[in-house]
Amino acid sequence: MSENFKGSVVVYSILGCPHCMRTKKSLKELNVPYTDVRLDLFPQIKDEVMERSGMRTVPQIYFNAKLIGGNDAFQTLIKDKAAWEEVLKDVRENVLPEGSLIIPDPSTAVAEADFFSIQCEPDEYFALVNQMKTDNIVRTHGNFLKSHKNAFSGQDFRTWILEKKELDNDRAMEMGQALLDHNFATPLKTGESFKGGNELYILTEEDGSGSLNGGGVSECVPKSANQLGELLRKMILKLYSIYLSEDGKQVDYKGIKTSDEFRAYTQMTRELIRIDIKSAPREEKIAFFINIYNALVIHANIEKGPPKNLFGRYKFFNNTKYIIGGHPYSLQDIENGVLRANRKGVGQIFNPFGSKDPRLEVALEVHEPLVHFALVCGAKSCPPIKTYTAEKIDEELKVAAASFLENSDGCDIDMKNKSIKLSSIFKWYKVDFGSNNKELLEFVASHMAKGQKLSDLKELMSQGNYKLSFLQYDWSANSKA
Repeated sequence: MSENFKGSVVVYSILGCPHCMRTKKSLKELNVPYTDVRLDLFPQIKDEVMERSGMRTVPQIYFNAKLIGGNDAFQTLIKDKAAWEEVLKDVRENVLPEGSLIIPDPSTAVAEADFFSIQCEPDEYFALVNQMKTDNIVRTHGNFLKSHKNAFSGQDFRTWILEKKELDNDRAMEMGQALLDHNFATPLKTGESFKGGNELYILTEEDGSGSLNGGGVSECVPKSANQLGELLRKMILKLYSIYLSEDGKQVDYKGIKTSDEFRAYTQMTRELIRIDIKSAPREEKIAFFINIYNALVIHANIEKGPPKNLFGRYKFFNNTKYIIGGHPYSLQDIENGVLRANRKGVGQIFNPFGSKDPRLEVALEVHEPLVHFALVCGAKSCPPIKTYTAEKIDEELKVAAASFLENSDGCDIDMKNKSIKLSSIFKWYKVDFGSNNKELLEFVASHMAKGQKLSDLKELMSQGNYKLSFLQYDWSANSKA
């Protein structure tokens, strides 16, 4: 601490948390020294920190042993001159009581992995596909009216294996099916298995949808959905730690685009093309697709720029895609098709996936409403960016919901005017939260952290004479000019 402070100001935070960044920026502007304890680097103390504070969200701000709360509570404190002077006086004059806070030994921090040094186990079928290209087995089929690039017929492949590899017909058919099973190719007619006739098969890397990870596949044996999804997300958070402003409001997308780290990230997205996601359990799918959605938004902002109007947002969410497990998934497909169990999204006339769409097998059986507090759309009113894991996804989503509702851009309550204002997310996806306003508010109350805001909400709900409205959504982008 500085010479003017005998005590300590401690901020418990995590990497990539905008509210944490705003708190730390304010402390610096106020010339208040502080100790930043990142719980992602000290996971061994996380549970105890949460238990002591009674909070499930970060930042958690302490002036000596006094818990201020989160960023909203801190910003309110600053505006109250008398209260602010009182907490400052405490840290100026008094030493932090021994054992009152958990301050870990820096040497016990978990090393931040080098996310860009990725081990690769070569896939034998990658070399086979390259040979097919060299020997012109893969080529354009059709005529000037309708053609299919980077395609091969079952007959050409079977003959090539028999002659070039000198293998028998049964083995040729097995290898053809393996190309489909490993997501190197997909049949022109959806759902078909490999046949040795005139049927066409298209290389997955050239799906024609304009996917941001198209144009080539990874030569590595696919990682598990959980492993790859978490790895990609951590890489994006690493980029944010370098190029995100301290207040969490601006991102240097131009700087990211020219960085070596981003080039490594875009190369890794090709591993998504052949990943097996159909067989993943519910928890793994949710964590995987949340992480991929958030990474895809950032990738699109860098490559395309943020949408500037309503039509631009429509194109952005419907046309921004990754090839995942052999099929293209747009942002709309991920949110409404997979995570909302194939429900119509805002402005959609039909469900994202038709009855014969192979992606329907990937969709959750039951929608998960808490994903709305984890998906980051790239606008200022979106929830903060976090990393999600399959092992703790349900608890992490509850924390995300509580964190979102703790701040005024998620829920704002005015007791004087008996007013409850919620994020527009609750209006757009009301069907996910309840069939009427009463059920909606019961959902909100059940996911709000304990505190004055929850008490106020319950009081207004019990009185029944409140006014419910929805906050204007700030779609402005967080990119630097």
